[in-house]
Order: sequence, then structure tokens, then C-alpha cells
Amino acid sequence: MVSLLKSLAVASALALLVPVTASAQAQARAYAPENLRTLSRNDQIRVISLEYSEQARGRTIPDDQLRFYLDQVNRSNWTFSQIKSDIAKSLAGNGGGVPGPNPGPGPIHQTIRCESTGNRLNTCRTPWQGQSRLVRQLSNSGCDRGRGWDSRNGQVWVNHGCRGEFARVNSNYTVTCSSQNARHTTCAWDRTQGTPYVQQRLSGAACTEGRTWGYNTRQGLWVSGGCRARFGAR
Repeated sequence: MVSLLKSLAVASALALLVPVTASAQAQARAYAPENLRTLSRNDQIRVISLEYSEQARGRTIPDDQLRFYLDQVNRSNWTFSQIKSDIAKSLAGNGGGVPGPNPGPGPIHQTIRCESTGNRLNTCRTPWQGQSRLVRQLSNSGCDRGRGWDSRNGQVWVNHGCRGEFARVNSNYTVTCSSQNARHTTCAWDRTQGTPYVQQRLSGAACTEGRTWGYNTRQGLWVSGGCRARFGAR
């Protein structure tokens, strides 16, 4: 009888301990509030770094990625859940393209994420076969085309710390730019569509890249010397 009572007492004690243990574990995991702006900068760094380390199996978060998250928290009001979700997408994307957040319907609106970790070259496959364009830069490191990233059919490569989201080039995007009376003229160009090329020359005057037309992110698309052309994106 005494032995039976002892067994029942032990069983009751274990039953009481189970929910306490589960609750303690849940509290241990909930180490950050949703609104990270309520924390000091040092605590923001601590919880973001810890979350990355847990998801990356002990690896340290890259400095530029940490700075990106701090900017998003303090300028764009990203929540802790958004940070966790973005870290998961980032880690899934290393070594291959993965869908970016909130892709629109259909492949023409789909995005992939490609990241250069440790300043190393990384090539990511794309679900489309055409050229790609940078739609959102995620790194503080430069993403200049030709150095930080470029694309070829079915692939995007990134290097020197560039991290970004990429989409298929919209082949329907065109801009007509004209040099009237041979004057230097600049025209608006959506750089997220890619870089321009002469799709169709509309003038008798030659349109020679670097001489009578050109493009850079600071000045935009320009023509001179009487060049008039329709420019497509690549």
C-alpha cells in the first residue's frame, strides 16, 4: 500500500511538471518582442544575431546583412517575425535562386534572391530563361552590373558582397529618346528594368554607344548628335 501511494505521488508530480517545462521552453524561445524598436541598438544586434545563428546552425550573420536588418527595423518598422522570415529566405537562397517575398501572379512578376556571402561569387538559377534585372538591393555592398552582378539565360551571378532580388526583364519596356537639332538630351529610364540598348534607330544620324548615346545610373539615358532611337531593356 505504501509503495502504491509513493508511485501515485511520483506520477502526480511528473504530471504537474510537464506543462511547466513546456511553458518554460516557450518562454526561452520568445527572447525578442515583435516590435524590435522597443529594444536598445545593442539588444537589437543581439537578438537578430542570435536568430541568424540558430537558423544557420551556429554561423555568424554577415555584417552587411545585419546592418540591412537594423535599417529595416528602425526605418521601415520591420517586426521580429519579418526578420525571422527574411533570414530563412536568405539561408534558403544561398547556392540557388529562391522566390523573393510577395511574388505577383505568374512568372513575369516572380522574383528570386541571390546573395554573395563572404564576398564570394555565387550563381543562382532563375525560373525564366531570359535576362534578369535587379529590383531590390539588400546589401550595403555595391550591386553595380558587371561587377556586383550580371545575368545570362537562366542564371544570375553575384559577387563582392552584392545581395539582391532579381526579376525577369520586361521585354515590352521601351523608351524613345531623341536628340533634336543635334543637342544633348536626357530621357527618363527605369533602371529596375535593366540597361538600355538600341532596339530600333529612328534617325538618319548614327546612334553609337558612348558617342551619340549612353546610359549611367546618375545621368540616365542620353542622346546627342541627332541620334533618335527606340531603346529596349536587357
